[in-house]
Amino acid sequence: MIKKLAIFCGSKTGRNELFEQDAVALAGILAQEKIELIYGGGKSGLMGVVADTVMKSGGIVRGVIPQVLVEWEHQHDAISELFVVEDMHVRKRKLYELCDGAVILPGGFGTLDELFEILTWNQLAIHDKKIFILNTGGFYNHLFAHMQTMSEEGFLYGKLEEKLILLNTPSDLLQHL
Repeated sequence: MIKKLAIFCGSKTGRNELFEQDAVALAGILAQEKIELIYGGGKSGLMGVVADTVMKSGGIVRGVIPQVLVEWEHQHDAISELFVVEDMHVRKRKLYELCDGAVILPGGFGTLDELFEILTWNQLAIHDKKIFILNTGGFYNHLFAHMQTMSEEGFLYGKLEEKLILLNTPSDLLQHL
């Protein structure tokens, strides 16, 4: 059962309005289902949108941010709890420790880094957390197609569908909780 869900997403909102709309909808679902939000601790972009929406809806938000981003004043100061950690590596480990599963929203290199590390840890049996990709507006179509190619070409252990669940809308998550 998922009680704490990590959200990995952009520190920018992107150009497509759907990205922010789906972030708000997903955050609303977390608050409604009383699922704690675990995220990177930032106040901008989709990260800030998700955190703000969960907080406004009466939910619990725990952020994990590296010291360097605090020095740049990127931390969210209006959440339930903020962990300040040494660096990005410690941040990711703490995020994974705190959550029961993860949802990947649109984002950039950092989001992909978090996605592939948590997938790799699943593959290596370091954990067995559920991993979801919210494929807003087909944002991850090309990436998912490439992952299917990796599977078809024999580079993955196990079935891709057992490691990663593709969601087309935020409400698709409800059937997996």
